[in-house]
Amino acid sequence: MIEIALESENEGIFQKDIALKQNISVKYLDHIIAALKVAGLIIPFRGRKSGYKLSRPSNTITILDIHLAFEPGICVVDCLRKGADCEREEICAVVDFWEELNTQIIDYLKSCSLSDLADKKIDILNKLSTKEA
Repeated sequence: MIEIALESENEGIFQKDIALKQNISVKYLDHIIAALKVAGLIIPFRGRKSGYKLSRPSNTITILDIHLAFEPGICVVDCLRKGADCEREEICAVVDFWEELNTQIIDYLKSCSLSDLADKKIDILNKLSTKEA
């Protein structure tokens, strides 16, 4: 998603270029791309350079949105899952702790956008290029 976010709105990025930049196989990336398309986070782009681009601005895509493309939700312990039946529920001293931690994780993932991470990558690349110069 960061690689796609870093490309200009008008061009998109080839899947093979994403795979090279992230050092993963195109075959593995196929599964990632499929999930991101189903979640409505990316769209195919055809033009001078065909590939993929974001379906909406990167500052409106949260890290939680990306996580939910691959997992049904956030759940730090199994007993918090919907429909979970725990025989210790009535005497559990830590369920409130786990629920609060779960909420904090969700809130943190909601508070961080794809553009935040893309900006961080740009900063890292700029620092590296300054060191090389």
